[in-house]
Amino acid sequence: MKIERSQAKRDDDSGMPYHPSRFCLHAGRFRSLLALVLCTCASTNSPTAELVSSKSSGLLFVANKGDHTLGIIDPAVGRQIAEVPEDGVTGHEVAASSDGKYAFVPIYGNAGVGGPGTDGRLLRVIDVAKRQVAGTVDFGKGVRPHCAVLNPSNGLLYVTTELDNSITVINPSTWRVLGSIPTGQPESHMLAITRDGRRGYTANVGPGTVSVLDLQARKVLAVIPVCPVVQRIALSVDDRWAFTADQRQPRLAVIDTAKNEVRTWIPLPGIAYGTAPTVDGRWLLIALIKISKLGLVDLKSMEMVRSLDVPKAPQEVLVRPDGVEAYVSCDASHQVAVLDLRNWQVAKLIDTGAGADGLAWAGTSSF
Repeated sequence: MKIERSQAKRDDDSGMPYHPSRFCLHAGRFRSLLALVLCTCASTNSPTAELVSSKSSGLLFVANKGDHTLGIIDPAVGRQIAEVPEDGVTGHEVAASSDGKYAFVPIYGNAGVGGPGTDGRLLRVIDVAKRQVAGTVDFGKGVRPHCAVLNPSNGLLYVTTELDNSITVINPSTWRVLGSIPTGQPESHMLAITRDGRRGYTANVGPGTVSVLDLQARKVLAVIPVCPVVQRIALSVDDRWAFTADQRQPRLAVIDTAKNEVRTWIPLPGIAYGTAPTVDGRWLLIALIKISKLGLVDLKSMEMVRSLDVPKAPQEVLVRPDGVEAYVSCDASHQVAVLDLRNWQVAKLIDTGAGADGLAWAGTSSF
């Protein structure tokens, strides 16, 4: 294992000074405006009508597979403000450090999952402020590292390493490999971690299974048979359900995480790919890759209740932490669709690099 590292500095954001007189002058006006917003949200017929919009300060990262770059999007201005060369072929997914200062991009190779091609062995650490590679984690051999996820409990970085049938554990501060967790299956492509950081779930593409991992004991707890071929995985907000998509039939598997078995199937109008729950836990957004639509599933009835058009080949869905917007990477169109969850409409399309795929949210801007 080889680590290359350089130091980076970030300028702190500056804000407007506090003026008590200004606050008193506008306090009554603010209360009136807030009451109007709450009333409007309560009466709006939308999936997240009960959520109040808040001004977001953060950045969206997108893995531009075709350009071999990390795209940095500023949602406030609605455009990609930078493309950072990864110096490798190529990153499919991305994770952000907890402070938003770094992006972690596993370099997978030039192959599709389970297909012939090169076997990536690196993870690039990108300094967001400097817009350059700051360091590299070398796994020591070709392992096709793919999906990187930050554990919300212990802060460690977990990366799927497909050819080793494992998850590799990395310290995101020192960029050192700490160990690995076997998945018991080949092609462990995507990973989801529970909110308490204790369990991990991998979508094992070719075997059509989901592995359940004890992240503390670093062992496999169960392997759940699902269907011939699966793709992607997500968890409900309460971690009660895991979702993965059948790649042969237009349906979504709903896995009961207490029993480690498929509880039900949700019929869909097309093959699904990435999924993401809304922050209130009420709805699930689904990228319908072959029909270029985004579906909305009611998690009470376990039925898809509506859809809308998005650009060609939607891949991944990310819901912003404030719950107001969602982002959908659209591979073939080189765009990210911005979905306003208050009115269930595509608010704008943001041009990215070629092959837009993995997404990550950096809650603190480094610019």
